[in-house]
Amino acid sequence: MDWFLYEKEAKKQGYCSVCGIDEAGRGPLAGPVFAAAVILPDGCVIDGLNDSKKLSPKKRDELFEIIRERAVAFSVDAATEKEIDEINILQATFLAMKRAQEGLKIKADYALIDGNRMPPLSIPAMSIVKGDSRSSSIAAASILAKVSRDRYMTQLDKLYPQYKFAQHKGYPTELHYEMIAKYGISPVHRLSFLKKVI
Repeated sequence: MDWFLYEKEAKKQGYCSVCGIDEAGRGPLAGPVFAAAVILPDGCVIDGLNDSKKLSPKKRDELFEIIRERAVAFSVDAATEKEIDEINILQATFLAMKRAQEGLKIKADYALIDGNRMPPLSIPAMSIVKGDSRSSSIAAASILAKVSRDRYMTQLDKLYPQYKFAQHKGYPTELHYEMIAKYGISPVHRLSFLKKVI
């Protein structure tokens, strides 16, 4: 498989700076949804690069540092749990992706997006189903988004230790539901995700 097929195709069309964009945290009951945008150098091979969900936390952490070192540019941003409640998770995910793309210090002129829906970006883009397993720049973005969000949730664990966010990262696990039942809703929970609980 050619990890750079989509990047090469975009460059054949005349684009110069292609970024991959992916998100992390659409499913959790708490915390923001994160997104990352990454521009990799042409032909940049990073051993072990893959969809973040297929990697161990240790491997993701290792690749996180390598991607940041080797990328031409990268940006990580988020949409808050309050924004998720106000505009829904899909629109909040799009907002995080747009913020990540616009935050690149070296601007992209084309974007490859993981998934089958297109966020309203300010540059031309293409969505790729399972893009984090098919495009090197999307895979890199998936790792930056996932690691950044996991680290953020670990920080939230220090503010709200009773919810054990460091263990489940806000996802709807049995433990998380137990903590909500015991302690109620925190300021960082997504109310729109907890309508059956409230």
